[in-house]
Amino acid sequence: MTSEKALRSLLESVADGHVTPDKALNSLRDLAYERVGDFAKIDNHRALRTGFPEVIWGLGKTPDQIVQIMEVMRQRNPVVMATRIEPAVYAALQSRVRGLRYYELARICAITPAEIEPQFDGVIGILSAGTADLPVAEEAAVTAELSGFRVQRLWDVGVAGIHRLLSNRHLIESASVLIVVAGMEGALPSVVAGLADCPVVAVPTSIGYGASFGGLAPLLTMLNSCAPGVGVVNIDNGFGAAVLAGQILRTAEKLRKVEG
Repeated sequence: MTSEKALRSLLESVADGHVTPDKALNSLRDLAYERVGDFAKIDNHRALRTGFPEVIWGLGKTPDQIVQIMEVMRQRNPVVMATRIEPAVYAALQSRVRGLRYYELARICAITPAEIEPQFDGVIGILSAGTADLPVAEEAAVTAELSGFRVQRLWDVGVAGIHRLLSNRHLIESASVLIVVAGMEGALPSVVAGLADCPVVAVPTSIGYGASFGGLAPLLTMLNSCAPGVGVVNIDNGFGAAVLAGQILRTAEKLRKVEG
């Protein structure tokens, strides 16, 4: 009962007299949230509000806690996802969670259907300035794909070799939303926003020499961008960038339905 389609079907069944109110109430009993042991409360309502279920933050949780949360969530959601899962943690999870997939570069593990078809119109284009930025860029890409969006990747197109970006300008022009991931001085989002006709979500990474201050330098560059249409998320937050880009596309689809 955590998807809009399933909830609508239940309500229609009650209205038609095929399901009793008591049975419907029992189905909705844990809709608000569901306890897992004494350490977690799963927000089952989140998919109805935001279009995607709650995602497990892996750092700081024990493998046993992650297993228990995943097993509860899989009963209600077609996709169960955990971020910041290091290889050693995945090794402890894989024998205990049936059907668990691991996206090593993105540090994401997930329970998913065999195939995930895009559910929304539009394309999220994801660019990385350098190869060292790929873990954050892939976190954004995998998150977006698991959320039901089409993704187009363009890696290693930083401003130190601007011709690499300009020779792929057609990919920028075909995107509906762009996520631009960069460390060092963080100039790439400004350049991309000057070429694009769509929103740009900028992601600073902690990649860089000492004066980048663990990502603060690119963060400040992106916040001070002279190019309009740039929004900035936190350092290394590929997940948050994908969610924001997805919300932009979902809002556009909602507006089209209203106008239609």
